[in-house]
Amino acid sequence: MITKLLIANRGEIACRIIRTARDMGVATVAVYSDADAKALHVRQADEAVHIGPSPAAESYLVGEKIIAAAKETGAEAIHPGYGFLSENAGFAQAVIDAGLIWVGPKPASIEAMGLKDAAKERMIAAGVPVTPGYLGEDQSVERLRKEADAIGYPVLIKAVAGGGGKGMRKVERAEDFEADLQSCKREASASFSNDEVLLEKWITSPRHIEVQVFGDSHGNVVHLFERDCSLQRRHQKVIEEAPAPGMDEATREEICAAAVRAAKAVDYEGAGTIEFIADASEGLRADRIFFMEMNTRLQVEHPVTEEITGVDLVEWQLRVASGEPIPLKQEELSINGHAIEARLYAEDPAKGFLPSIGKLERLEFGQAYRIDTGVEQGAEVSPFYDPMIAKVISHGFDREEAIDGLIHTLDQLEVWPIRTNAAFLRNSADHADFRAAKLDTGFIARFEDDLIPDEAATDVEWDAAAGYALADQPEDAAYLPAGFRLNAPKVMRATLVNADQTRTISPDGKAYAVHSEFGEAMMLSGDGDEAQAFTAMIDDERIVLFSRGRATPFGRTARDTSAAHAHDGDILAPMPGKVIAVDVAEGDSVTAGQRLMVLEAMKMEHALTAPFDGTVTELTASEGAQVQVEALLARVEAPEE
Repeated sequence: MITKLLIANRGEIACRIIRTARDMGVATVAVYSDADAKALHVRQADEAVHIGPSPAAESYLVGEKIIAAAKETGAEAIHPGYGFLSENAGFAQAVIDAGLIWVGPKPASIEAMGLKDAAKERMIAAGVPVTPGYLGEDQSVERLRKEADAIGYPVLIKAVAGGGGKGMRKVERAEDFEADLQSCKREASASFSNDEVLLEKWITSPRHIEVQVFGDSHGNVVHLFERDCSLQRRHQKVIEEAPAPGMDEATREEICAAAVRAAKAVDYEGAGTIEFIADASEGLRADRIFFMEMNTRLQVEHPVTEEITGVDLVEWQLRVASGEPIPLKQEELSINGHAIEARLYAEDPAKGFLPSIGKLERLEFGQAYRIDTGVEQGAEVSPFYDPMIAKVISHGFDREEAIDGLIHTLDQLEVWPIRTNAAFLRNSADHADFRAAKLDTGFIARFEDDLIPDEAATDVEWDAAAGYALADQPEDAAYLPAGFRLNAPKVMRATLVNADQTRTISPDGKAYAVHSEFGEAMMLSGDGDEAQAFTAMIDDERIVLFSRGRATPFGRTARDTSAAHAHDGDILAPMPGKVIAVDVAEGDSVTAGQRLMVLEAMKMEHALTAPFDGTVTELTASEGAQVQVEALLARVEAPEE
C-alpha cells in the first residue's frame, strides 16, 4: 500500500483526497501556488511544497515541478485529482518514468480516449453505440460547414480534446456556424492547446447519462451504476444525481454493460466515467442512448455514486494503484436510496453568471448531510481558478427525500459578500418539472427566467431587515431572545436601503425572533404558511439577510446618490481577465445586446454587450490586453433626443 501521496491539485478535490488518505493512514503532500499559500488543502496536508506563481500555467500545469516536489518529499505516488494534469498522458508517463506510482489509468488508456474522434472510432469497434456526426481530419471551415449542413441543424461542435464544457457550441442556424466555430476553436486552443473539432447531431430531448466504471491491473472491470447530469448551463454540469430517474432495470443493465465494454476496450485501470447522451423524447431506452466520451479520471460528481453504493472511490483508487484488486465484485454492488449533488459557485446569476471574487467574510453551511469544499470562512475566491465554493450533497431513501435534503441545506446557507448561485440551485431543485423528473439538458435554458432570483428585496425581506434593525442587536443578530416581537405600543420604524430603493417601515407584528430546533435564533417574517425564516449578519452600516440561498443586503442609512458618477453606457471589466476579441471600433453604431468584445477570465469566455442602442464614443480595450476589474473598456452613448 502507498504510504505517502502527493496530490497534484488544489481546492475541494485536494481536501477530498486528503480526507480518505488520512483515514487510510497515508501521509499527504500538497502543492500550492502563490494564490493558494494559505489555502485549506495546504493546511490539511502533512506537508506542502510551493510550485510557482498564481496562474495555473506556471504552477499546477507544470509537471516537472510537481514530480520534483514528490521526489523532494519522498512521496511514492501522485494523485492528479480532476482537471489540470489529470488526463494528460504525457504527464502520467513522466510520473511513471520517474519511478513513482501514477494514481490513474495507464497513459495509453488516457491517450486512447483523450481525443473524442479517435475514441468514438474505438467505441464503434467495441460495439458501443455512438452519436451520428463527423470525425474527419479535414478541419477546413468549408468542409466542416458542408458536413454540418449534411448532418442537419441544430448541430453540436465539440473540441476533440475537450472536457468540462469547454470548446462546445450548439449551432441552431447555418448562418451562425462560422462564428460559433471560430469561438469554439479559440476556447479549445486556450484550454487544451488543440483547436480541432468534431461535429455531432444535436439530440432531441437530450439527457446526459454517465456510468462510473472501475478497473484494476488484474483484468477486472466493474460498473457502479449510472448518474444523471442533465441539468447543465453552457454545457457545465450544475446538479447531478444517482441513480438516473426513470431508468428501468433492463436499460440500466444494457447501458452499464456497454460502459464496461468501453473500459475493457482500452485496458482500463482505476476510476473512469463513460458518458452517454440519451434521446429521452420517449423516456430512457437502450436503443436511444449513445456514447459521447470517456473521462479517464475521477469526476467532480463522484460523491453521488459513493452515497448510493457505500464505496469510497478515492480509497479504491489508492488500493488499485498499489496493485490490489478491486475490493468488490460486480454482484456485491447495489444501489441504496438516491443521492443528489449541487455545485455551489461563486457567481452572480442576476449578472449573467459572472464569477464573483474576493474574501469570504461569511461562509456557513448549517445542518448539512455532506459538504465537499476547499475553502472556509475568511478564504479568498481567486480569479485564477474555477469558482466552485463547494459541492452540496444530499442522500435520501428516495429521490423526493434527497431533493428535500438538498433544499434544506441551501436554505441554511450563509455566504457574503461573494455572490453565489445558491438560490438558483434551490429554485432548480424545487421546480415542479425537476421534481417530476421531466429532465433534459435544455431544462435550465428553458426555465432560466423562473430560476434566476430577482435581485430586488421582497416585502417579507424588508420586514425581516426592519425587525433586525429595531432589535438593535450587536454584531451577530443570532442572539435575539426567543419570542421577541415587534409589537410594542409605540410606533417603531426603520429606514433602510436596498439597491436604489429606500423605505421607512414599521414591521409591527410582521417579524419576530424564534429559536430553531437546533437552538439557532432566527427572524420569522410573513404570515402563516408563507412565513420565511432568516438569519443575518449585522454591523453599523448594514444588515445582510440569509434565507433560501439568498443573501440580501440592506444599508442602515440612505445612499449618497451624488456619488453615482459612472456613465450609464460605460462598459467595465466585470473581473480581471484578458480581452480576446474586439468586435467594434470608435464611432461604430451599435444596438442593444450587440456583442462589443469578449473577455476571457476564470477559464471561460464572457461576451460584453451594448446596454442600449447608440454609438461607441470611446474604446480603450484592445485584443490581447490584460485588464483589471472595473477597468473602463468602452463607452456607448445614446443618440440625443
